[in-house]
Amino acid sequence: MRRKLAAGNWKMNGLNATLAELSALAAEHPDTGVDLLICPPATLIAPARAALAGSPLQIGGQDCHAETSGAYTGDLSAMMLRDAGASAVILGHSERRASHRETSEEVRLKANTAQAAGLMSVVCLGESRFQREATNTLDIIGAQLSLSVPDSSTGENLVVAYEPVWAIGSGLTPTPEQIGEVHTFMRARLEHRFGPGIGRSVRLLYGGSVKAENAAEIFAIPDVDGALVGGASLKASDFSPIIEALEAA
Repeated sequence: MRRKLAAGNWKMNGLNATLAELSALAAEHPDTGVDLLICPPATLIAPARAALAGSPLQIGGQDCHAETSGAYTGDLSAMMLRDAGASAVILGHSERRASHRETSEEVRLKANTAQAAGLMSVVCLGESRFQREATNTLDIIGAQLSLSVPDSSTGENLVVAYEPVWAIGSGLTPTPEQIGEVHTFMRARLEHRFGPGIGRSVRLLYGGSVKAENAAEIFAIPDVDGALVGGASLKASDFSPIIEALEAA
């Protein structure tokens, strides 16, 4: 059985005072039946880990460099994230693919390095509105999945998050049929590439305007093992109902 995962991506939000939200979240879910992961800004990884000592809530990073060290001013290595207390890292998010021109090949190199450092890589895939309207969704997702996921992946060190670009922060959500089609496709591709054992053990998340009002419907879709949540993960009062919906799924 794949253990459900509720992950939060704080993006470029959060200061030390915001750690109170993590404490509140941990207090509300001290013994949850799902995995919880929050990826705050890098400046908060170490203090967040310290504040959550003894809590099952995990902390992750939002990106890492493909190299283990070197003259890369402003970048962070996977081992630095691990050293600061992270257990996972988000890679290939659509915002980085767009604004930083990250390719799937670059994402794969980063994921390789992250996995070698002992981090779980949360690899993001997703199509633009133009690609969706041109009915190229599965071609796009298939290519991103093949090129972004390393051969060293297992159900322990890889999570794949489907985030349609046009749904992120827009308030728009694909229909359950659209989400289900992509998740079923990704599962089949993973099983074909890695075999049924690993292919069925990798958790598949949905991300893109997930909120309390639509969480239960999304989590009822086959092969949706949780969510990668943006804005709704910033406050415990907004994220908790999503976690509760996942626990009940």
